[in-house]
Amino acid sequence: MNDFLIMFLSTLGAIFILIASWGILKMPDFYSRLSVTIKAATLGIGCILIAAALHFSDFSVTTKAIAIIFFLFITSPVAGFLISKVAYLTGTKLWKHSIFDELKNDKDAVNLQKENQEENEK
Repeated sequence: MNDFLIMFLSTLGAIFILIASWGILKMPDFYSRLSVTIKAATLGIGCILIAAALHFSDFSVTTKAIAIIFFLFITSPVAGFLISKVAYLTGTKLWKHSIFDELKNDKDAVNLQKENQEENEK
């Protein structure tokens, strides 16, 4: 049963990582690509690390895998948010069929975007 669970989690992790790499190719804009990559790769690496912890069944390997998963799940969304916010502020365009632009009315974002545009014009 343990071997089956390890094989299942490894396969599931590989599929999530495959979906992330496929999403990089198929998504229409930077923000969609970033979202797919952050979500699918985080889940894929998490599944593979759980499978590694089950395979080795050693306390030190298990604690390291759990620590890596914890920090990965904490830092990946924050990093994705910051990368996308910086991309927006530096003028990376949204997809032409995007429905919402939630930062459009954000005063800080608008001011920073204007400053960046003025610097680029000089």
